[in-house]
Amino acid sequence: MMVESFLPAMREMVAKNLASEGWSQGKIATAMGVTQASVSLYLKSTGKSQALLEPLGISNDQASLYASLLAEDLRKNPVYAVSTLYSLWSDALGRGALCPAHRREHPSLADCNMCVLKFGTQAEAGEDAIEKVAAAVKLLEGSSSFVRVMPEVSVNVAYAPVGASSVDDVVAVPGRIVKVRGMPRSFMKPEYGASTHVASVLLAVLSSDASKRAAINLRFEPKMEKIIHREGLRILRVGGGTRLLESLKDALSTSPGPDAVIDPGGQGTEPGLYLFADGPAAVAELALRLARSYAVAR
Repeated sequence: MMVESFLPAMREMVAKNLASEGWSQGKIATAMGVTQASVSLYLKSTGKSQALLEPLGISNDQASLYASLLAEDLRKNPVYAVSTLYSLWSDALGRGALCPAHRREHPSLADCNMCVLKFGTQAEAGEDAIEKVAAAVKLLEGSSSFVRVMPEVSVNVAYAPVGASSVDDVVAVPGRIVKVRGMPRSFMKPEYGASTHVASVLLAVLSSDASKRAAINLRFEPKMEKIIHREGLRILRVGGGTRLLESLKDALSTSPGPDAVIDPGGQGTEPGLYLFADGPAAVAELALRLARSYAVAR
């Protein structure tokens, strides 16, 4: 079902999304890892994606949201899109959303719940942590000023419950929080192991201060630095770019427990700001406070 229906439909919708923004067929083909001839067929197709997705129980609105998220990822890094595509599909499997379509094709699977067990049990086991992150995301989605402080790589909220020791133990947002029509939006429920980068930064800070269990990443520029200083946050500036984690761990040995970490960026990577608090709601509220200050600052 993934290969014959979901993937072709998403490719068609993403290709049309990128073409509407002025991308050439060649550029789309390179980003998606397909031939230019395939892209041409996607752009000429009418209604095929709907016909492929309808039997799977995926509505047009839901598919459009998926395609927007994948297109957003492709603009930045095709690897992000691969990860998001996997998360979208595994989320559908874990929720049992695809079971009716699968059972229609194979009636012998009437009592099968293997996908729900494989992809859904971890979410059920840590539902409280997941709901905390989901509530924080809702706070961010209700703010039009928050988009002003969102970086090009988009935003993630990460939360490390007690006992977390690896990125697989950290709850975050699959596909991250992105800009859609001037508002922050996420398209999937938070889950364990959904972040590598922000989760790794959080775990490094958590190792030096057990109270710092939640993190969020924002854009960084001199204007933002003045704002975080006015907030009285404990700030740690580290070497950025590809050496961020290495520099952060070195810096934490002498300056543990920061409220904010500044990453000046490097070649091919934008500067970034990471905020930390004791929980997802607290770190979201801090980010919103900075966003409101940023909106009126000069």
